[in-house]
Amino acid sequence: GTEEYFDHLGQIDIINSTLGKALGGAAGGYTTSSQELIDLLRQRSRPYLFSNSLPPPVVASGLKALELVMSSSELLDRLKDNTQRFRSAMTAAGFTISGENHPISPVMIGDAKLASDFADKML
Repeated sequence: GTEEYFDHLGQIDIINSTLGKALGGAAGGYTTSSQELIDLLRQRSRPYLFSNSLPPPVVASGLKALELVMSSSELLDRLKDNTQRFRSAMTAAGFTISGENHPISPVMIGDAKLASDFADKML
């Protein structure tokens, strides 16, 4: 994740992440921190008080995805290669790709109507 990418492992107090993109495309998200801070958030965080628990299959798939990522660097290496290949090919084709070396690669079209037309044709 971001913490590892920027070499800040163990230096971040709260990590929020999604289960909707990187870990299986399901839904929901999570927050990690010290037990003391998590207990405080559970008592004082209004959004938490009114949120629903994740369905067990979503939790199971997220855990399995984490196991796979932590057991080998093969998938991460393939993702990095695919990301670089996509970004290079799109840039060579004349597109502007936002961000730096990230798998989520926003393609900047620059015109709302044209972007909508692109999206329609991609479906």
